[in-house]
Amino acid sequence: MPEPEVHEVPTNEPVAVSWDGPDDPHNPQNFSNSKKWVITAVCCALTVNATFASSAPSLAGDRLIARFNISEEVSDLVTALFLMGYVLGPVFWGSGSEMFGRRYVLLIAMCSYTILFVGQGVATNIQTVLILRFFSGAFAVAPLITSGGILADVWNAQGRGYATSLFGGCVFLGPSLGPLVGGFVAADPRLGWEWIYWVMMIFAGACTLFAIVCLPETYGPVLLTRKAVRLRKEDPITNRNLFSDHEKLDSSPHGILERTLYRPWKMMAKEPILMLITVYMSVVYGILYALFEAFPVIFIETRGFTITQQGLLFIGIGIGSVLTTFMNLYFAKQVNKIIPKWKGFPPAELRLYSAMIGSVMLVIGSFWLGWTGNYASVPWYVPGISTVFVGMAISAIFTSLITYIVDTYLLLAASALASNTMIRSLVGSVFPLFTVQMYHNLGINWASTLIALISLLLAPIPFLFFKYGARIRQHSQFAPCLDLKIAKQIQEQEEVQVRIETH
Repeated sequence: MPEPEVHEVPTNEPVAVSWDGPDDPHNPQNFSNSKKWVITAVCCALTVNATFASSAPSLAGDRLIARFNISEEVSDLVTALFLMGYVLGPVFWGSGSEMFGRRYVLLIAMCSYTILFVGQGVATNIQTVLILRFFSGAFAVAPLITSGGILADVWNAQGRGYATSLFGGCVFLGPSLGPLVGGFVAADPRLGWEWIYWVMMIFAGACTLFAIVCLPETYGPVLLTRKAVRLRKEDPITNRNLFSDHEKLDSSPHGILERTLYRPWKMMAKEPILMLITVYMSVVYGILYALFEAFPVIFIETRGFTITQQGLLFIGIGIGSVLTTFMNLYFAKQVNKIIPKWKGFPPAELRLYSAMIGSVMLVIGSFWLGWTGNYASVPWYVPGISTVFVGMAISAIFTSLITYIVDTYLLLAASALASNTMIRSLVGSVFPLFTVQMYHNLGINWASTLIALISLLLAPIPFLFFKYGARIRQHSQFAPCLDLKIAKQIQEQEEVQVRIETH
């Protein structure tokens, strides 16, 4: 008798969709190196643009004062409210990119950010300028939040150190270019007060177009969701139970709020590493934006510099950022040598070398700037050179700690960076509001000394995490700690090898 033919009956059990093997070309980790570098270039361009816009109008304050008949304190709000927007934006962009995809969220934010410059350029009152600056900051912060996640999506540990070093350098290259360009625009009598906003709009539009053309979706869970939807559509019967893990997440309003609004703050409250790093980065960020208000006191009031000449001094901050990038690339190369031993996941603490160097340089640079900048008899280039040290220190601390956050939290890096950015932006927005008064009341030397002493108080943080970070991470609820598991395997292998040799 012939055996009866058996037909498989699809079950109701959901089946998780996955990549088509380790070499699946649709997996962002398998993109070609050229494509990965183009994606990295997009992240860097958008980051430079967003941070450029934060500082570009800082030297055009006198033009605003003359146009709208406002006080100097109100003109300072142009920078402060933009940074306040950085506090609102991460609520949406960080976890939103982990729900709907990096590209979708980033392009919506950048297009909106570019359009808002039109309103700022044609504004007829200061209220309109300030309100639109706030919302511009809320949209502009998107690349600062999502870029860390994008780089973690496409690069393995070996390439991520190089890419994140470049990205971190761009975080400070933008603010140093802003006053440089803004100074020339503000000093040109042929250009109206609004031209700095047209320059920012043109730059933003070019960068947004670059992203539209060259940035694909990189978030793996979203790509797998699209694959599951496509397979179910192609064969509704056979693939009806095929789902991605991303689709299984709670899509109720509570579930969405949990991932978008609550998770970044839960991480901040429960992760001592993230909390202390955020405190340190907030102070450093505040110091950066305080410099935009302190430079006119040091160089215009004390030495009689013009706006254009003062803007050129921000080249020192840019040079420091470039030098930091080379330093970070060197350390990334050293880490890459041991990546095979750690199976692609070296200890995150190896990313802290630049922060440890930068923490010392920031103290030295702050003292140097204050005590040489206080006396007009000291040649201008002496405090001018100190800006290279300060720029290098700030950039080194930031790039190192951002890389540390990305390597620690990996797929949840965007949520970690969201709460981090919100707090440091809030602190950064406050510093410009009292910097001029502080330098006038305390004097250039003692005001800079106060900044140096605060930097000295916080300087041990990267050293402490370098020594105790792994021990703290093993109790984390959000860090995968793959290196700790690999370290245990390495230890077991070494013990086996020792037993073999002894016998």
